[in-house]
This record gives sequence, C-alpha cells and structure tokens, in this order.
Amino acid sequence: MSLFTAFAVYFIIWWLTLFIVLPFGIQSQAEAGERLQGTDPGAPVNPRLWRKLLINTLVAGLVFAVWYFVTRVLGYGIDSLPSIFPEDR
Repeated sequence: MSLFTAFAVYFIIWWLTLFIVLPFGIQSQAEAGERLQGTDPGAPVNPRLWRKLLINTLVAGLVFAVWYFVTRVLGYGIDSLPSIFPEDR
C-alpha cells in the first residue's frame, strides 16, 4: 500500500469517526438554562471543538491501526467475506 492510499483511508476513517465523536459531551443552551436571545435552544453552550478534534484524531488512528492490522498483517480483504450470490460454475 502506498503512502497516499494509507492517507486516503485514514482521511475517510477520520471523517466517519468525527460524526461519532461530535455529539459526546454537548450541553444545549436549554439544558444549561443560559439561552442567548436570537439563538436556537439546542445550540451548544461550550462545544470544545479542539478537544473533540484531538480525541477524534486518536480514535481514527486506533481504527486505522486495527484496519491496517486486519488487512495487511492478517491478510483479510473484501474477497475473504462470504458471497451472498452463488458463484458461476
């Protein structure tokens, strides 16, 4: 696998895990009781985006390491999955 391919896979994993990490630890303005006029009640009070981006980078790195181990070291790939369609004989 080339470095570019590894980066592309990591980038895709990073974006997917971002949507998993973003909702954790969010407190809305309605829950906090400090709603600012002109804002949505569901808007976050303190989203801490830099912290979430760091956590997301670590989680994506872990997922990428597992993916790399399974595909490169153990040798599993898309052809290792059972097929739902019968093979032509």
